[in-house]
Amino acid sequence: MKASAAEGTGEEGTTPPADAAADVAVAVPSAATGGPVSHAIFRVARTHRMIAGQLLRRVGLHPGQELVMMQLWELGPQRQADLVRLLDSDAATMARTVRRLEQAGFVRRYPCADDKRAYLIEATTASHALREQVESLWRQLEDATLGNLSPTEQADVLRVLEALESRLTRAAAQLGARA
Repeated sequence: MKASAAEGTGEEGTTPPADAAADVAVAVPSAATGGPVSHAIFRVARTHRMIAGQLLRRVGLHPGQELVMMQLWELGPQRQADLVRLLDSDAATMARTVRRLEQAGFVRRYPCADDKRAYLIEATTASHALREQVESLWRQLEDATLGNLSPTEQADVLRVLEALESRLTRAAAQLGARA
């Protein structure tokens, strides 16, 4: 249920509700009328990333860095090339991300025993305290994303998103793009 404009202000009708932006319909530009779903996906992804960034800043991370940490916490030490593959990233972006995480004290690099050209990236002890915070922030992001949707609606959203990802991955492969 939406709050009225007067709620919490002591004055009738003078202050818009905190979620007023959520009530505003976004007009699809005429150039995008052939793709309203694609336009909506773009807007949702941009807003989701913005909220993720705000939450992650609280623990000293930038969007994407938590995904690297999640892989390291889950799988243990990884070669940088493996992180690139796991996260569908590129080498330059991953190198920059690992360097920043290393400077923050969350990962350390050491030579790979099997491949003298490679380094293994490992989560540090300090990063394990960060894990609980990241998990909590991730739950907050999920709650911000799904709000009051029922478990059935949440499952439907996930199913549709997985189907869209599958379709887009196939389309990217057909176009010769990385997906």
